[in-house]
Amino acid sequence: MKNVTFSHQFYWLNRRRYVQFVQPGNDLMTSESVHLSIRNHEEGNVVNKSSLLLKSALALALATPLLASAESNINIGGAPNSATARLDFRVIIPRVLLLQVGTAGANNVDLVEFNLGTIEPGAGGQVPRTNGGVVPVRIVGNAGNIGLNASTTGALSDGAGNSISFAKISAVSSVPALPHPALVDGAAGASTAITPNVNTRVTDLSANWTFQYLNDTVVAAGTYGGVGTNNSRVTYTASMP
Repeated sequence: MKNVTFSHQFYWLNRRRYVQFVQPGNDLMTSESVHLSIRNHEEGNVVNKSSLLLKSALALALATPLLASAESNINIGGAPNSATARLDFRVIIPRVLLLQVGTAGANNVDLVEFNLGTIEPGAGGQVPRTNGGVVPVRIVGNAGNIGLNASTTGALSDGAGNSISFAKISAVSSVPALPHPALVDGAAGASTAITPNVNTRVTDLSANWTFQYLNDTVVAAGTYGGVGTNNSRVTYTASMP
């Protein structure tokens, strides 16, 4: 790289200070071009600084709502010191209604069977369930009173024209507050009112239902009802206004 030597001198014009550069053997460099170069460099710095200030102001404006949403206090000075801040809490609970009759599970349908075996038909008395014991029941709700009913598609049938009415089947509950609703052939029985037992809005009750068959009528030999056939299915419905 070749070294170049300049001499210079200063002078004032219209309240501006100018510098002249002279290279030996060459013409005088105009100070106006040097001034313009310096001026353009300075203006570029001003533009860059202005852009930086604008971006900083915009970032601060966007962050202000976040800063304003949090409460803070500061205490500076001699002892003792204290500072306070507050929070609001909210928990939202949805309405819920649960009904379980029999084995827990969405698609579990238990079979309640009465097999008279050696018991004389029509001999009288109650015949208990012969394929198991009690049926567990649970009902949960959190919005006040609950209605519980049972519906059937008809009397139990043997598929050959003979039938046994659901009126011959009864259930006793281990918890009086959760009784078994009435069974009616081919219809929904009257709704049984279940009232809250935890407070004025919440119900959480569990019970065991013990089923019996009233053997007071002689009927034709055969199998009445079954698993999803011959009007065997009873549907229990809980409702909460």
